[in-house]
Amino acid sequence: MKSSIVSKLLTFVAKKKLEAQNASKDISNKQLVPLIRSLQVELSHAVKESIFIIIGVFSAGFGLKGFLLPNRFIDGGATGISLLLEIVTEIPLSYFLILVNIPFIILGAKMFNVKFAIKSIVAIMLLAFVVHYIDYPTITDDKLLIAVFGGFFLGLGIGMAMRGGSVIDGTEVLAIFLSRKLSLTIGDVLLLINLIIFSFGIYVLSIETGLYAMLTYLAAARTVDFVVDGVEEYVGVTIISAHHEDIKIMLIDKLRRACTIYEGKGGYGKNGVSTKRDIIYTVTTRLELAKLETEIDKIDKEAFIIKGLVKDIKGGMIKKRPLK
Repeated sequence: MKSSIVSKLLTFVAKKKLEAQNASKDISNKQLVPLIRSLQVELSHAVKESIFIIIGVFSAGFGLKGFLLPNRFIDGGATGISLLLEIVTEIPLSYFLILVNIPFIILGAKMFNVKFAIKSIVAIMLLAFVVHYIDYPTITDDKLLIAVFGGFFLGLGIGMAMRGGSVIDGTEVLAIFLSRKLSLTIGDVLLLINLIIFSFGIYVLSIETGLYAMLTYLAAARTVDFVVDGVEEYVGVTIISAHHEDIKIMLIDKLRRACTIYEGKGGYGKNGVSTKRDIIYTVTTRLELAKLETEIDKIDKEAFIIKGLVKDIKGGMIKKRPLK
């Protein structure tokens, strides 16, 4: 029933879009079907992203209200600035979460797009609402547990919001902007920003609180990496070898890994003559990398292997091929 209603609604929207584009009212199925499919994809992605953002907001709210805020702990980034201002002024945290992030969101709108900015400001406002109105229980007063698990739930929230195409901590946007202007990496910029925040935390609160704040930040940052990049890290491996056919068979039959073959040509060969050879590309996990290298060495110890960390992958045959 629900899918039928959604289908009718998408068809109606698609017709209206085509009518707006064309003066003619005669719309064929050939025009309509691709647009409906496109709208279905957009809708499914929007629903998935919204779920990510909602989970992220409630997780971050739990980290803030259940661990950090009741125990006067701070974190890095815009959230850390907000927590520090809340402790100093005793004005509710929810106001600062919005005010501190607004400049970063405006910058994000200029750097990326307005859709990103709108999603981010909605996510931040929802987080402010959750922090202000929902009473999370205070979980513990153990400082180590507060730092680690407060950072974990906050990082989980930030990471889930990023998976949903938004941010609830705008310093990432500032870091990207400054890294383009300066000869620094995004990580370097984030480190500098957070060192300034932690220094203020040490000055306003105490050295001990500042040190715990660093631990909170590390826990949050590592959790964000896990959520955004995945727990199981993948490595892209490019293999150039004269025995490319044997290596391809080994990958498919023995390691049960899919691979992509590129037609290549060596730039410099024996006596200066270049030769044609296939270039093999495959994706494996870090845990399986040693096994892959061992099997390649069995075939060709002179094989040229290029390895690179794969941040995110989708589609294709990522997992092992099933046994026949």
